[in-house]
Amino acid sequence: MRTHDNDVSGDTERAAAARGLTAAPAPGAWCLTSGGADAVGPQAGGADHAAATEGARRPGRPRSERAEQAILDAAIEAVGENGIDGVSCEDVAARAGVGKATLYRRWAGKEDLLIAAFAAMKRRLPQPRGESVREDLIALLTVVAADNDDPRFAQQYALLHGAGERYPRLVARYRAEIVEPRRELVRMVLRRGLANGELRQDTDVEVAMLLLTGAVMARGKHDPSPAAPGFAARAVDELLRGIATG
Repeated sequence: MRTHDNDVSGDTERAAAARGLTAAPAPGAWCLTSGGADAVGPQAGGADHAAATEGARRPGRPRSERAEQAILDAAIEAVGENGIDGVSCEDVAARAGVGKATLYRRWAGKEDLLIAAFAAMKRRLPQPRGESVREDLIALLTVVAADNDDPRFAQQYALLHGAGERYPRLVARYRAEIVEPRRELVRMVLRRGLANGELRQDTDVEVAMLLLTGAVMARGKHDPSPAAPGFAARAVDELLRGIATG
């Protein structure tokens, strides 16, 4: 078995168990309940949360980026094989080659781990340079298209789309913490275009953003092959034909 976190020993596992972070936590501690409730993770200020926070901040226990990446990869793998309901701390820890206490120190609950894992699947969007609306939009959309070409994306999207009724808080967090910040970068570029005269003053920023991101989503949904070179540029140029001033 792979071992990515040598700082987690048997003593650490026993100490975590003594603090209440056991391998079989009570409902709501480190699980998504199967009855459709969105009880996940201890609430801020709770005893388990305080214990986990204390463990994460303890001097002499450096955070292992390699172990964290292994856990995120393992969580994505587990979701792909078993769905959201089938993800457990025991399975994720075993796949990552770490102790369960390592998960407890980093994430308060499964919901937090899943949000971190979904976020880790996304490539970092480039910071807009502010010199050309067209060039900034192409740079952003190129990365969004590359993310969409990842076969794991379609699987993740389908799982989250079907989880709305069972796990509304998880889906809401995914949208607020992962989707919206990326959309906001597109909006920012469009608003700058309005301010500097590159775009028509009657441009609807929200509709323009949805047209751009929707073009990428729709292409990937109906065509599993990677986007052809220049796809992002063509999508941006088609939109700008209608809203650019020149």
